[in-house]
Amino acid sequence: MPNVDYKNSKNILIALSVALGVFLLSFSFITTTQALLLSTISLLVILWTNEALALGVVSLLPIILFPAFGILGTKATTINYAHPIIFLFLGGFLLAIAVEKTNLHVYIADKILNIFPNTVRGIIYSLAITSGTLSSILSNTTTTLLLIPVGMFLSNDPKLKMRFVLAIAYGASIGGIITPIGTPPNLILMGIMNDKMMESIAFVEWMMMVSPLAFVMFIVVGFILGLGVENSSIERKFESKKLDIKQKKVIVILLSLISLLFVNSSIEPYWSGFGLSEPLLLLGAGLLFFMPYIGILEWKEDSIKVPYQIIFLFGAGFSIAAAFSATGLADVFASYLLSLTNHSSLVLLFFIAVLITFSTEITSNTALISIMLPIIYSVTQMQGMDARLFMMVATICASYAFMLPIATPPNAIAMSSGAIEVKTMLKYGFIFNIIGIMLILIIAELFWKNIL
Repeated sequence: MPNVDYKNSKNILIALSVALGVFLLSFSFITTTQALLLSTISLLVILWTNEALALGVVSLLPIILFPAFGILGTKATTINYAHPIIFLFLGGFLLAIAVEKTNLHVYIADKILNIFPNTVRGIIYSLAITSGTLSSILSNTTTTLLLIPVGMFLSNDPKLKMRFVLAIAYGASIGGIITPIGTPPNLILMGIMNDKMMESIAFVEWMMMVSPLAFVMFIVVGFILGLGVENSSIERKFESKKLDIKQKKVIVILLSLISLLFVNSSIEPYWSGFGLSEPLLLLGAGLLFFMPYIGILEWKEDSIKVPYQIIFLFGAGFSIAAAFSATGLADVFASYLLSLTNHSSLVLLFFIAVLITFSTEITSNTALISIMLPIIYSVTQMQGMDARLFMMVATICASYAFMLPIATPPNAIAMSSGAIEVKTMLKYGFIFNIIGIMLILIIAELFWKNIL
């Protein structure tokens, strides 16, 4: 125990030292409050990465640090821990608990193994592609929550579990861009384009534009996650059985939810949806499992299985996003973008791709893209550039952040499984971030520029 305490203390000191260094370096370029925000974010990211403190503890620190440093008030900070998206997560976690409790994931795993090659790489590809396909029409949050129990069940080997969980999470992020309804940043882009009276991107046209990117990313992710485990094998730990009554109840609720989510989705101009919020639908479906005559979940027994530290994690992410806006740090980024418009469009595209991809790692992609798209529109309009290409690149990059659990909902859910450490996600995620940026820029220059 003394060694463990010493290591954790050392990691905390490292985090504090880096945070102080960030403050001193940035103090002369931006305001004191903005410098304090950057140093606080660096402190949180390092503590999340080196695990000197528990994930939940670090995620609650903004409630103390933001008011203490005058970044955000207590109320303005804590309100982010009750963001509507958090209740979507809560409902999704209850769905996943019901799937696992009834062993429905065993049945699903059996079907997957019947379709795809019974090899490690075959399973990695099958999980990534299944996750991506579902995420193109459903919330990537919902998709990841439903498939994680399947990935965790397929093997007892920690190395394989880690890769299966990452395949599901990364597959959901990759596939979420395939349609305009796949992930919130896509819908935000469509909404802003409509508000600015810009020519919209048709549903089918969108799919034609981004499908090649998603296809290549699926291949890359499956190949890299499969490295080092080529000789491992997957053995069936179960026999195929018929569905029992409880599993049938869960399937009915899940299929009803999926149908309702799809019908509720807005596919302008063809269908405006019902206008119901996804948090309402997910939480409502999750609470159904506690109801009489359904009786899948019991509060005392099953509510403790909810990974509340992940809920706190996203509260921290939304708080950081609010602080970016409140302190004017987003405007600072805009001024740097404006200074780059004197260079070629490719240089500006590269900077936007890098800025959005790595900024998304420490804040909500939905919040970030809401802030940055109007900025990018204004900057490009001032210089007489076609805003749609630059906004499209920014939107896709907002979903292609793979390094930290706070970056996207699928990453956070993967972390909640307990099968992966932050440093492992950081290692794989950095590789996929760089590859994603390169592929997006290549496709934007060679393909999107001729269409938009």
